[in-house]
Amino acid sequence: MGLKAGIVGLPNVGKSTLFNAITNSSVEAANYPFATINPNVGTVLVPDERVDNLSKLFNPRKTIYTTFEFCDIAGLVKGASKGEGLGNQFLSHIRDTDAIIEVVRCFEDSEIIHVENSVDPIRDIEIINLELVMADLDTCSNRLGKIENKARISKDKEALAEVNLLIKFKDKLQKGEALRGISLNDDEQKIVKNFNFLTLKPIIYVANVSDAELADIQNCENYKKVLDYATKENSQCIPICCQVEAELATYSKEEKKDFLDSLGVEQSGLDLLVTSAYKLLNLSTFFTVGADEVRARTFKNGMLAPDCAGIIHTDFKKGFIKAEVYTYQDIMTYKTEQALKEAGKVRIEGKEYVAKDGDIFFFRFNV
Repeated sequence: MGLKAGIVGLPNVGKSTLFNAITNSSVEAANYPFATINPNVGTVLVPDERVDNLSKLFNPRKTIYTTFEFCDIAGLVKGASKGEGLGNQFLSHIRDTDAIIEVVRCFEDSEIIHVENSVDPIRDIEIINLELVMADLDTCSNRLGKIENKARISKDKEALAEVNLLIKFKDKLQKGEALRGISLNDDEQKIVKNFNFLTLKPIIYVANVSDAELADIQNCENYKKVLDYATKENSQCIPICCQVEAELATYSKEEKKDFLDSLGVEQSGLDLLVTSAYKLLNLSTFFTVGADEVRARTFKNGMLAPDCAGIIHTDFKKGFIKAEVYTYQDIMTYKTEQALKEAGKVRIEGKEYVAKDGDIFFFRFNV
């Protein structure tokens, strides 16, 4: 499954530095607005110690982690929805993502320019979020202008349902509110699927703090402001020192672990961000294992076994017969598949089986 999160924020808040850390790449991170114009895209591994443990157990020729794509989108500014600062181009890049990572500057540094000339994280969040709201309002208004009268005259049920939903959206957007708080049924989900409304996308706020503030995060006033804002809208907030994480990304796996151990933490801020973004989209992982490869595969929670088989190959779904299933916990306890079978821990599941995080599948099919 191709999954992408867009990293957004005002210019010079640490977006490109964060992107460098995530991908261990070297995109430009210059100290002036619009240093990033074309979106940089990087694919990262979703950290999962289960993959490491399964690989040690099966000793495969290949070990493949599930991945997540991050897109570094150029800085938005006030008026972006009206085209300011190449805004329309940047907003179109956000439309192509599944989730939004909004980087908010929480640190003071007189040597790093702030486009608004002062550090105020809530003001910055509201600038970005209002631009996203205004872009969605334009989308709503344009679509209603094309179909509203026609739907009223024709009495077409599907067109009327779309009009009614868009009117509900427009009312909320006109109040300056994001759409992600609206609960949608299956039919409404189908209606909005092709619109790519920006404020329907799930969001994580990254509070970019200094290294000193990170060490005493509970007393960082700017972080607490962002956390409070995120909590009120039922979103996530993760404190990260982007500069430290960029340096960490250059360390070896062992050096990184030693450094994190010295801080008394299990995960770096970036690992936490990647796993949080993965969960934000209601995703889980199943595994396929064997002598050839141990592989993690992403699926949407609620998917049935044949749909998971189709993630491997469309023929697997078309010709699905059954799935042999056991859990990650059980294989780590019994160590071999033979021992699992003798203990009755391998199940045969059919087309109605709902996949669970940590399932290990062997699919039987016939095309």
